[in-house]
Amino acid sequence: MKIGFIGLGNMGFPIAARLVGAGHNVIAFDTRTAAVDKLIGAQGASSAKDVADRVETVMASLPSLQASREVAAEVAEGSRVRRFVDFSTVGRQTAIEVHDLLATRGIVAIDSPVSGGVSGAGKGTLAVMVSAPHEEFKLLLPVYETIGRPFYLGDRPGAAQTMKLVNNLLAATGLIATCEAVAMGVKAGLDAAVMIDVLNAGSGGTNASRDKFPRSILPRTFDYGFATGLMVKDVRLYLEEAQSLGVSMEVAEAVARLWEVVIEELGPESDFTAAIKPIERAAGVVVGG
Repeated sequence: MKIGFIGLGNMGFPIAARLVGAGHNVIAFDTRTAAVDKLIGAQGASSAKDVADRVETVMASLPSLQASREVAAEVAEGSRVRRFVDFSTVGRQTAIEVHDLLATRGIVAIDSPVSGGVSGAGKGTLAVMVSAPHEEFKLLLPVYETIGRPFYLGDRPGAAQTMKLVNNLLAATGLIATCEAVAMGVKAGLDAAVMIDVLNAGSGGTNASRDKFPRSILPRTFDYGFATGLMVKDVRLYLEEAQSLGVSMEVAEAVARLWEVVIEELGPESDFTAAIKPIERAAGVVVGG
């Protein structure tokens, strides 16, 4: 398939690379020309509109709501594009706005946020959440299966975004709670590595203890590949949607407060596994290393 791809960041680049590796004809654009040059086997484009002028299927992986809106508006001006697949996490309301904008041009908006991190993107093991007309989902199924496991959530605009926010709220909760609990154990004299082994063998294991702690926290590399600013963005989006639905947010609000401390102390560009650092400082301990 001939595919346009916009946004070659931490997630977008490995996704696009898998598409190239699977034999798709990829036309790529990123504001950083070096990222496009690095995508061996792809053709470069001069802008998002240039991509949309050259292919029927345009995909994007973008870091912010504003970037998704701006790219969607530019794609809408394209002469050949027929569908816009957005892997970004933008929340239900922005997904609806993009859907409505593209619909005026006869372009199908396909909401496809992903989960699984940079490692999952590289390995092709992402969870791909999709809300779109079912015939579009079936058309793109072979492409989705190149990058991971697709889950169809119906044709309602923004449904996949809701699922992604649920996923990321739980991921944010698991990481910050595990950080807090392990720091407490270290303060009490336990060995952090042994604690993680016990958690993973017992009922307290989480994705954080099984993956993030061994890979990035215990060795203190803090290089998992997902920015604190993106996690805080996703938690804030979850709160907005939960508030609009009138559902309980007590746990989510507590988690959000902790993440706001992390972004205030470490900045949005820090790796989200560094969330343990403010907790360590408050406890007077160092976990791992």
